Amino acid sequence: MHRILITGGAGFIGSNLALAIQDRFPNASLVLLDDFRSGHFSNLEGYRGDLCVERLGKVDFKGLLGDQRMDVVFHLASITDTTEHDQFLQLNHNVEDFRHLLKWACEDQTPVVYASSAATYGQTDDIMTESKVPSPQNVYAFSKVQMDNLASQYARQFPAWKLVGLKFFNVYGPREAHKGAASSMIYQLYRQMRNGQRPRIFHDGEQRRDFIHVEDVVEACLGAAALASSGVYNIGSGVASSFHQVIGALNKAMGLQYVPEYIPNPYAFYQAFTQAEIIQARNAFQYQPRMTLQDGVKQYVDWLDSAS
Repeated sequence: MHRILITGGAGFIGSNLALAIQDRFPNASLVLLDDFRSGHFSNLEGYRGDLCVERLGKVDFKGLLGDQRMDVVFHLASITDTTEHDQFLQLNHNVEDFRHLLKWACEDQTPVVYASSAATYGQTDDIMTESKVPSPQNVYAFSKVQMDNLASQYARQFPAWKLVGLKFFNVYGPREAHKGAASSMIYQLYRQMRNGQRPRIFHDGEQRRDFIHVEDVVEACLGAAALASSGVYNIGSGVASSFHQVIGALNKAMGLQYVPEYIPNPYAFYQAFTQAEIIQARNAFQYQPRMTLQDGVKQYVDWLDSAS
């Protein structure tokens, strides 16, 4: 893995992946693509590779890369705000930009690892397996279903071409602050508590989510890049933790003793439960998340405190 393109390279997961690759593979030739619609330059402090600032759907890949063939593309660019209701905007950016990328990558059958989402599963009380029928509850989730469908169509048409979708669950960790209201609940609760406020969560606090640290997501991306065939895989911790448990982990990491303030949930499409079945990823590329919620929150709190 020497020549690597990362779309959404200034975003949350993209920047963590770029810096990890730079550190782990110092001789790699990295190209990041980002339109800085939501990514932030501060995420790339210390980055030494190439950076193209352009909307993905408008990129002339031949002009950008010439005859240079990429060993892998990590496609992490998308509108990730689940509360964005502009259907054209979501679908045009997430689906059509992906189509534009695949049309180019198809020419040389460049391997593509792309970000899908657990949002495709919708509302359920069951552990989420890759075989579950999609049930998108908002346009963001619908756009990710369409991306999965598009990748599946290409994979059937070109069986030797490697297209790998990773259904990220609730990712948290360094370099997500730029996402604002779309940042993880863990980050938002941290900010409230550091500002001397009681953490605010939806009543009754027993909603359960599969929280996964971004370092484990980076490892999943690198593992998926080594696969020999196409597929779609859940990337979570495999554990559902309640909002009360999150506050408990934050209290412990921050040396506080806050009790939550309960507020009404205004979202009709809110996923009250997520939990990934990760056996497929474990079998395919030895995916094994290392961060427990407690360890991940502690590491993240230390990072945030040192950065402030």
